Amino acid sequence: MELRLAQGTPCWVSLLTDDLPGAQDFYGGLLGWTYTPGPGQLGAYVRAELDGVPVAGLGVSTATGFPVLWTTYFAVDDADRTAQLVRECGGTVAVGPLQAEHAGRMAIAADVSGAVFGLWQGEEHPGREAGAEPGGPAWSELLTPDADGSAAFYAAVLARPVRPVRPGAEESALVVHGRPVAGIRHHADLRGHPPRWRTHFAVRDAEATAGRALALGGRVLVEPHPTAHGRAARLADPQGGHFSVLEAAG
Repeated sequence: MELRLAQGTPCWVSLLTDDLPGAQDFYGGLLGWTYTPGPGQLGAYVRAELDGVPVAGLGVSTATGFPVLWTTYFAVDDADRTAQLVRECGGTVAVGPLQAEHAGRMAIAADVSGAVFGLWQGEEHPGREAGAEPGGPAWSELLTPDADGSAAFYAAVLARPVRPVRPGAEESALVVHGRPVAGIRHHADLRGHPPRWRTHFAVRDAEATAGRALALGGRVLVEPHPTAHGRAARLADPQGGHFSVLEAAG
């Protein structure tokens, strides 16, 4: 068995959609993914792979009216204990903790502002840490009108510090072993959307990827633009799932 990722590390992203074959076609064409079957406790589910290595999950939402949504999962040493901490700190646990066959133990929760996230206690499947490989997860960032409350929540639940990225900035970072692993950004105007974790995927060329998304039936919500993490664009898949792509700086 591979070693579990350090507690608090974003270790997986998973999409719940109402059209799994359509989502597979879109993301396969956009990010180069292939697919293998995954644990089916919550319905049809596949793992997306790059060169045979799992990078993300896609599943079918069984809840009527549930939005198409990308969810960030955080590695934890004990999913049951962390789920209890979520409740004690003012969040809610919607699913689990439950066993995902031999892959690991998981839960789906919401923080104090209602942003959905997951907990993953890896066993045979430890998850995958974000990185710069094109097609894989690159960064996760929480958009919330209550950044201070959210920072205190995740620091308590994940037992990791949350620190400002720089003095006076409206963005903080969850820190694991001295390294920022996820962002928490104050965002007063969410344009009708609830607070949420935004998933970024690494790409070689943000402009080309945005154009490809349009050709595959998706939408460009925010045109490619410079950010502190590199050139980025915000996109939506044909089913309405929002995500971002990130072209590494330099």
